[in-house]
Amino acid sequence: MTTTEARPGPVSPPPSAAPPSAGVVGQLSRLDRFLPLWIALAMAAGLLLGTALPSLDEWLDELQVGTVSLPIALGLLVMMYPVLAKVRYEDLGRMSDDGVGNGRFFGTSLLLSWVVGPALMFALAWIFLADQPAYRTGVIIVGLARCIAMVLVWNDIALGDRERAAVLVVFNALFQVAAYAFLGYFYLTVLPGWLGFDTQGFEVGIWEVARTVLIFLGIPLTAGYLTRRIGIRRRGRAWYEERFIPRIAPLTLYGLLFTIVLLFAIQGDQITSAPLDVALIAVPLLVYFALMWSAGFGAGRLLGFPYPQTTALSFTVASNDFELAIAVSVGVFGAASGQALAGVVGPLIEVPVLISLVYVALWLRRRLSWPATVVQPAKTQASLPTRIRPNTEAS
Repeated sequence: MTTTEARPGPVSPPPSAAPPSAGVVGQLSRLDRFLPLWIALAMAAGLLLGTALPSLDEWLDELQVGTVSLPIALGLLVMMYPVLAKVRYEDLGRMSDDGVGNGRFFGTSLLLSWVVGPALMFALAWIFLADQPAYRTGVIIVGLARCIAMVLVWNDIALGDRERAAVLVVFNALFQVAAYAFLGYFYLTVLPGWLGFDTQGFEVGIWEVARTVLIFLGIPLTAGYLTRRIGIRRRGRAWYEERFIPRIAPLTLYGLLFTIVLLFAIQGDQITSAPLDVALIAVPLLVYFALMWSAGFGAGRLLGFPYPQTTALSFTVASNDFELAIAVSVGVFGAASGQALAGVVGPLIEVPVLISLVYVALWLRRRLSWPATVVQPAKTQASLPTRIRPNTEAS
């Protein structure tokens, strides 16, 4: 709800309140800390596997349903399930009064996430990859998927508002099921036609995207929701988040790495013949993450939000759901497509960039003056989820 209570004047947080920036990486789990390394090793392993087993592509084709091989489909579903089992669905609609208008905060977040973000990625993809239709399409697919997992880790380490970040994650997860196919059809087929762009035949029907989203987001979303609801009802929230989630969380990384190994084994010839393509794909992604984070942080400052809300806003609008992007790229265009390669490059770029932005956020927290956050009533504090513990094996 929105409050009309007067906001205290600007104050600077005491330097001792901010953790030393040198501890940012240390707060990540071992799996998350070296995620770019694991992805790079999986890429290398996939290239070696493809060289050692030239017939692997044919074997995977024999197990193919539609455009997706069953082993790859299994990896994608395993990758998505823990992410959606961690979403706090029960927090949707539960907000506290801390002096920041919820309408302004969520309105700004939704505008940046679902209007500005996709449009920006569309523009960057056409600027940097105009003559690479497959990579361009894959990058746009990345820009349409809002993050529903790692953003909670970045936000928590940067001391952002975890309550609002959690609610945004729930909304984004549910909204993606309903709107992702329409957005994909609009940005991949409708908008280029309106602008007179030559798509070089890379157009996609709305049902192709919708079917993939229903399979690779709908199935794990349903499983994750039921797992959370049943687990909390039977064992309690503390057990679910402190015991169960850390046990299943590494499955996301294992599923991701398994999928990457197979994708790079299939695409080995294409990648080794054009190794600079990965760098080419990385350019619009780097620009996108930097601009979206800056837009979120700048919007928070202009609206007079305290530091926790500004940080939550900046990281939620800058982060993307690379798991869903990979699933859609593979499901619609196939594992050997350039779109799938662009999806895999996404986390390789996003993770180190957002770690760097955590350092930037903490530095700005100390350097700038911020409005003080209104102290919440004790009964509201009691209802808040415990701060996540990044130094676990949860991914």
